[in-house]
Amino acid sequence: MSEYIQIHWTCGSLDEARRVSRYLVEKKLVACANIIPWIESIFLWNDQIDTSQESKVILKTRGSLFEAVKAEILKQARYEVPEILAVPILAGNKEYLDWLSESTA
Repeated sequence: MSEYIQIHWTCGSLDEARRVSRYLVEKKLVACANIIPWIESIFLWNDQIDTSQESKVILKTRGSLFEAVKAEILKQARYEVPEILAVPILAGNKEYLDWLSESTA
């Protein structure tokens, strides 16, 4: 896994996004959480097309922390099958990446 990653996570409410994101930052599992309060998702679930209003969270962390972040989201999220995707950060502002390293466990 890349040294630095973004984790994309979709959840059912803004309150859930805030609560879990704050916990992940407090525990130094992520350096930063960006919350997009409202997105509309269209998806197939139980052979039916469904539409849902959700919140999207983009978490910035080190690749070595992915499994710990994923486990915490799975423990706290209300979705049966939450989207939790790791996206590698291939390059970035050195000062930002240094801050990311210093801000995570």
